[in-house]
Amino acid sequence: MSLQSDIESIIESVGLELYDASVVSENDETIYRISVISPEIEDGKKKGVSLDTCVELTHLISPLLDVTPPVSGEYRLEVGTAGIERKLTTLQHFKKSVGENVALVYGNKEKLRGLLEKVEGSQIFVKSDDDVVAIDFNDISKAKTYFEW
Repeated sequence: MSLQSDIESIIESVGLELYDASVVSENDETIYRISVISPEIEDGKKKGVSLDTCVELTHLISPLLDVTPPVSGEYRLEVGTAGIERKLTTLQHFKKSVGENVALVYGNKEKLRGLLEKVEGSQIFVKSDDDVVAIDFNDISKAKTYFEW
């Protein structure tokens, strides 16, 4: 098994999903950042992830990284929620965000805001003003979820 699939298994064991894993550099420090989301929808939006759950995941994932480090050299593990408003950069991100509001820039700088209804193959379906617009994933230059207060 790969490191990512091992991490996914640990995250799924506490009822969450891996959203993203990345290595970033901030203030001369290397950070292995793991972002998680809840697969559950509550009141029309993704259910939140508690700080206690993120701490629990840190304690569960850390021993795995001691055996199989994600990077060479020193790094800090950071486990947190992907957030209520987050970038959508992969097809998998879109699949995990079905049922949420999204804002897209696609094609020739066209903008679209609406409810992400479904993902079929590489087609993204967004309901906006009672119309459903299908956009090919490869035509999207920028995308994020957004929250209406």
